[in-house]
Amino acid sequence: MTTISPQPLAGSYDPAATTSGGLRGELARLEAQADLSFPEELRILHDLGLDPADGPLVEVGAGSGAVTRRLRSAHPELPLTAVDIDGDLLSHAAGCGAELLVADATALPLPDACAGYVLLRYVLQHLSDPLPALTEALRILRPGGRLIITEVDAACWGLADPAYPELASIHGKLAAAQQSAGGDRTIGRRLTRLLRTAGCTDVVLRPFATTNDDRPTADFAPHLGPGRLQPLVASGVLSLSEFALAADRWNRFRNDPDAYVMLLGFTAAGTAPATH
Repeated sequence: MTTISPQPLAGSYDPAATTSGGLRGELARLEAQADLSFPEELRILHDLGLDPADGPLVEVGAGSGAVTRRLRSAHPELPLTAVDIDGDLLSHAAGCGAELLVADATALPLPDACAGYVLLRYVLQHLSDPLPALTEALRILRPGGRLIITEVDAACWGLADPAYPELASIHGKLAAAQQSAGGDRTIGRRLTRLLRTAGCTDVVLRPFATTNDDRPTADFAPHLGPGRLQPLVASGVLSLSEFALAADRWNRFRNDPDAYVMLLGFTAAGTAPATH
């Protein structure tokens, strides 16, 4: 693993304070999240023309390598580079079949025009200013290469039935906490405009859905369960009674045989221009 002593990029992601159980809990959450939605994400990558012959693919913000390992499994012949600013987190990607680089998304230790694809998955929502990261991604892309972003938008994240209106203010505090730390959970609505502003051409948007028609309701715990809220209790953003309410409603939902959940994600892609 190569380390480039990065200057910390302003952002809202702290892997040790994202969910219950600290870093170990976050590693489990990242695996569960990737396991839940990656089949749909991979389908979109194929629809966008992912071809190992056009690699390498550079995954910026690869974290623990949850998706990197799945990309390697799906395409053993695809050259992969996994980049993350957090060397401790990235060390858990060892053995994923990719070159590992510890670096800031705005200062990648890679030459110009060296990549066929750059993937940023659930990264931009944590950056106070996404454009420098996108500009740097375009720098390392060959002309005609593809810049691919996968994100969420809290205002249209999907649906749950039954819904619990009493949880709206609690989930609002989660979004507000991320915003106060420099993040933006409504980034999904701006993806296409960000790509065009950065200089991409042929910009497209591909939504995808994951439902409990295909997966057990319990598999949606990383998104709907109270684990993501527990750090907010420790920081004083949520009260114990609010946390208990969220845990109770999740247990009701999980045990309801008629409950339905649909989670929406958004993948946007743009092409690096001939000169950039």
